[in-house]
Amino acid sequence: MKIRPLGIEGAWEITPQQHGDPRGLFMEWYRFDRLAEAVGHPLRLAQGNLSVSARGVVRGIHFADVPPGQAKYVTCVRGAVLDVVVDLRVGSPTFGRWEGVRLDDVDRRAVYLSEGLGHGFCALTDDATLSYLCSTTYNPTGEHAVHPLDPDLGIEWPVDEPQLSARDAAAPSLARARESGLLPDHATCRSYVARLGPDGMPQSAGN
Repeated sequence: MKIRPLGIEGAWEITPQQHGDPRGLFMEWYRFDRLAEAVGHPLRLAQGNLSVSARGVVRGIHFADVPPGQAKYVTCVRGAVLDVVVDLRVGSPTFGRWEGVRLDDVDRRAVYLSEGLGHGFCALTDDATLSYLCSTTYNPTGEHAVHPLDPDLGIEWPVDEPQLSARDAAAPSLARARESGLLPDHATCRSYVARLGPDGMPQSAGN
């Protein structure tokens, strides 16, 4: 597989090598050792999610409090989506910037995003199915959203009328989230990630 860093620190695109014949195909869509080599630590596998969306659905932009945050490894197993990473870390050189990667069941790419980054996607086909691995389990009190249609983010969603959940439609703008202290701090995120050990868990200062 090929692992390529995106333009936002803490985000990577993973392209697997597919092996096919008349019977079908085989590939390694996740390798903990290769990912750890690229990002500097293993991904702790705490939860796996599956999301199915109709064409035109936009989900996000979701993020979690750091610590502990939630790193994600995302791939599309059916259909196609535009997967979007947003830098929500206050103080980051790329704060407010977004980057999109097409994930589909042809090239079968994946995206890895580290703690503190925002994540969203737009379904380009009906029954677009995302599978993603998470470093922490769901924590409703520590997970938040920024409005995906915020003009300050300027995300170019490839759909005329995005369909949003009630939660996402009520999410604050980037500016409001920042003013309220909701967004993660870049220095805190970097410090947390730097302390992640060989088990993907944060190490104490003495280790």
